[in-house]
Amino acid sequence: MKPRLIVIAGPTASGKTAAAVALCRRIGGEVISADSMQIYRGMDILSAKPTSGEMGGVPHHMLGVADPAQKYSAARYRDEAKAVIADVLARGARPVLCGGTGLYIDAVTRPMEFSERCDEALRGELLALAEAPGGRRRLHDMLAEIDPEAAARLHENDVRRVTRAIEVYQLTGRTQSEQAKLDARREGDYREALFALDWPREALYARIDARVNAMLAAGLVDEVRALMRDERGHPTAMQAIGYKEIAAALEGRIPMDEAVEMVKRLSRNYAKKQLTWFRRDPRTVWIPAAGRSADEIAREIMQYLEEHP
Repeated sequence: MKPRLIVIAGPTASGKTAAAVALCRRIGGEVISADSMQIYRGMDILSAKPTSGEMGGVPHHMLGVADPAQKYSAARYRDEAKAVIADVLARGARPVLCGGTGLYIDAVTRPMEFSERCDEALRGELLALAEAPGGRRRLHDMLAEIDPEAAARLHENDVRRVTRAIEVYQLTGRTQSEQAKLDARREGDYREALFALDWPREALYARIDARVNAMLAAGLVDEVRALMRDERGHPTAMQAIGYKEIAAALEGRIPMDEAVEMVKRLSRNYAKKQLTWFRRDPRTVWIPAAGRSADEIAREIMQYLEEHP
């Protein structure tokens, strides 16, 4: 029988870490982070990495495993996270995958073929096309000719993903949609149970705003300033919500209070995207979280696992 893998997912600020820690204490579990920003060192506040107090003595893995100057792919995450899961199982503990990056969770729980190949010259040409007047529309039309399914899924303003979809086809001769169908026929390595924490929207937004305020109080501005001083540059850090906005304020391009409001708005938008991702996944079991403690949520998850062994 395949090993059981428990997954606790959901939008940012929904209480995933607290629920995972409460569950791990009950079942002898260890947390494997599935967050695309928490894997980087030096970005503890920017990525809302759990503190030692929030970890509650439960072992956590896949936190701070890469330098922000490095490129880090979903394929690399999959390989490293699966190695951690194997180690946790070998020691007789229970692995609990916890995070809000849907692609990382899918990379571990679904058989996915990632193309690591790239063509910098081709990518440069496509990005240059996107910058020209009407270029984004022409780029999206190119994808529609190659892969209509991907084009229907991706907005023309999502230049990075549109470009990558075209690049993958040019390099492999297979569209991303074709590859996804091939992947769907393959079996995964685990019996995963995927849970997501559900909040009323306004309550979730209030939690997001409170988290941003807490990040500022914890030293977010100083952390961004330190990253900005690193001469190597941090293209990955710049993708984290909060970096570009706080950096713009530190450079005097916008007021700091405006930057903070932008961070809150972008965080709410990101939460919407996370909710859309997990709602599309038929495996997701939604757990109401409003007005409930982490222990109560953990008990409901345990009850579900007992009823669905």
